Amino acid sequence: MAQKPPSAIALSEWHSALGKVITHLNSAVFPGQLVRSLSQVVGFNHSVMFAYRGADQPLALHDTFTPEKREVFVTMYQAGPYLLDPFYQAYRNKIEPGLYRIKQLAPDRFYQSEYFRSYYVQTGLKEEIGYFLDVPGGIMIVISLMRSKASPAFSEREMALLHGVEPVVRALANRHWFNLEHGWPSQHWHPGMTALETQIDNAFQDFGRSILTPRECEVVGMVLRGHSSDSISQQLGIAQGTVKIHRKNIYNKLRISSQSELFSLFISSLYTDDNRSLLR
Repeated sequence: MAQKPPSAIALSEWHSALGKVITHLNSAVFPGQLVRSLSQVVGFNHSVMFAYRGADQPLALHDTFTPEKREVFVTMYQAGPYLLDPFYQAYRNKIEPGLYRIKQLAPDRFYQSEYFRSYYVQTGLKEEIGYFLDVPGGIMIVISLMRSKASPAFSEREMALLHGVEPVVRALANRHWFNLEHGWPSQHWHPGMTALETQIDNAFQDFGRSILTPRECEVVGMVLRGHSSDSISQQLGIAQGTVKIHRKNIYNKLRISSQSELFSLFISSLYTDDNRSLLR
C-alpha cells in the first residue's frame, strides 16, 4: 500500500472507507475493507490479521501479501516460529487490549536473537505495530500494520491518529467476530487450559527434556525468545554467573556451539510426531 505523509485524517476518505466496512460486516470481505479503512489513517506496506486462542495454532484471518511473502509471513509463521513472536508472547502473557509497537513488547535482546536473525529478518520489515483486540470466546485478534525497510518508522503523530480510531476498530471487530470460536478448528482446543500449560510447555519444556534439567529448559526458552543473560537473571532470580553456567552446560549437553544451532534444533523439534524433541 502506498504510504502517506503524516497528516490529519482526511475525514471524507475515512468516512467513505468506514461506510464500506460497516456495509460489509459479517461478510468475507470485511477484513479487507477494515484494512483499507486504516490505510486512510496512515500509510503502510503490508497487513496481516491473526487470531489467538489458548494453545491453538494462530488462525490467519486476512493478509495483503504476495504469494511469496505469504509463505514467510503466514505459512512459515504458523508452522512454529510464532511461539517466539513478541506479539504471541504478549498475548500469552495476557496483555491489555490496545495498540503497540513490536519494540515495546520484545525482550531486551530480541534484535540479536536467532529468531530475529533466522526468521524475522526474512520479512524485510522496518517496523511492525499491532492492534490487540479482545473478541468473544477468549480470543484475541491482532491486526499488524507493517512498513518495509525502505519506509520510515511510524511517527508518534501517526501512532496518535491510530490510537484515535482504536475504539471504532475494536467495536467493529467485536461485532464481526462475535462468534469466531464456533468456526474455529476444534481438534487442538483444550478448554480451561492456557498456552503455557499446553503447547508452550510441550515446545519449550519437552525440548531436550531427557538431556536438560527443568531449569536449563527454562533458560533455553528465554534465550530463544530473545532475553539477555541479565534479563534471564532478573526474571528467574538467579545470578548472571549462574545463567552463563546454565548456557554453557546446555550447549555442551546438546553438542552445539552457537545460538543459531540451538534455534535450528528447536524449530526442527516442532516438526516431529506428537511434538517430540529430536533430542530424546
